[in-house]
Amino acid sequence: MNIPTTIYLVDTPDSHENLLPLSFTRPVADFRIGITTIRQKWEDLLPGSYNYFPVEYLREKFGNVADPDADALFITGALLPDPMLIEAISNLRRGQALFKKDTPLAYHGTLNNIINKEWETVEYERAPRIITYVFDIFLLNPHMIKEDFSRLTNGRTSRPLPASNRVIGDFTDEEGNPMIFIEEGASVEGATINLKGGPVYIGRNAEIMEGSCVRGPLAMCEKAKIRMGSKIYGGSTFGPYCKVGGEIDNAVMFGYSNKAHDGYLGNAVVGEWCNIGAGVNASNLKNDYSKIRVWNYRSHTFMRTDLQFCGPIIGDHTKIGVNCMLNTATVLGVGVNIHGAGFPRVFVPSFSEGSPTTGFSNVTMKKFHDIAERVMSRRDLKLTECDTRIYEKVYEISSRFKG
Repeated sequence: MNIPTTIYLVDTPDSHENLLPLSFTRPVADFRIGITTIRQKWEDLLPGSYNYFPVEYLREKFGNVADPDADALFITGALLPDPMLIEAISNLRRGQALFKKDTPLAYHGTLNNIINKEWETVEYERAPRIITYVFDIFLLNPHMIKEDFSRLTNGRTSRPLPASNRVIGDFTDEEGNPMIFIEEGASVEGATINLKGGPVYIGRNAEIMEGSCVRGPLAMCEKAKIRMGSKIYGGSTFGPYCKVGGEIDNAVMFGYSNKAHDGYLGNAVVGEWCNIGAGVNASNLKNDYSKIRVWNYRSHTFMRTDLQFCGPIIGDHTKIGVNCMLNTATVLGVGVNIHGAGFPRVFVPSFSEGSPTTGFSNVTMKKFHDIAERVMSRRDLKLTECDTRIYEKVYEISSRFKG
């Protein structure tokens, strides 16, 4: 293998648009799926100096354009690594591009070669795992938790599980690998933990409070918290500093978001800095059990899916008030603020506030910044000038989706 040490995780225009609203504020490789982000998976499995290559308005924060004449490896940021894929990418010679039919996977060469479409195509024979649409995140999440768990815990020793907990299933699998792993500083007391469906990962300084019932596969990242009496089903990931409660099933929360009270959330993806109020219930199944349609930003319409279950997709800094209700597959953009009774429409554009009964109006940039600064300050973080410019660009882009 003779591959470059400089590696770029590239957002193609198609993947960026298909994965909105989550990709409004981050490169796709910064998405959390399983336990870690996509970038962290690549860094663990393929050594190199990694960089993001996002859409233009995100480059100030996440990385600049590559040197157009420097030899590098370019990998599609929505692609999930596995040993066979890494082998195929590592075997690329300079000037070769790896494709699966019309989908680009990786390229070895220079940025100028890519711009000029100067490459020899190599067809990848296997089926790559790639996040094409937002719902792929929760669909792939149970398997990715298991995969990440195996990699992150290999050869390591877990902190002991206190005797106050009840465990259903075996502490190790048939090969002797652990099924529960507790990082330093984590607290787990008085919980019921079912390991029959998959492993449970409890990150550094995370906490599961008494009376909670949790099932694997489950991932809790640093300082995530499951509150008393929660019911957490398998396939869920709670990113850093997330606080959750009530009933949650196969949901992914990227980080710094809260659903701390009773209410149901399932088959869902939640960005950062969101808050879901007490008593919020979100449907993930239509009453007639028909297949679900979900809003797609790229096509500006509701796309057909083969899904029977799909809950909400929620962009960063969105707030949902006490006792609100969401219909199946509701998509909420960045900086949305919903309150009041009734069901809002199933697509609410970014920077909208209101209720189903009173209607919706625009959130001004000043109001959005004021709220974001207050929320982030609770975690001793600040809204930077760079962040502000990103949100202003998202505000400009989002205006086309409003009536």
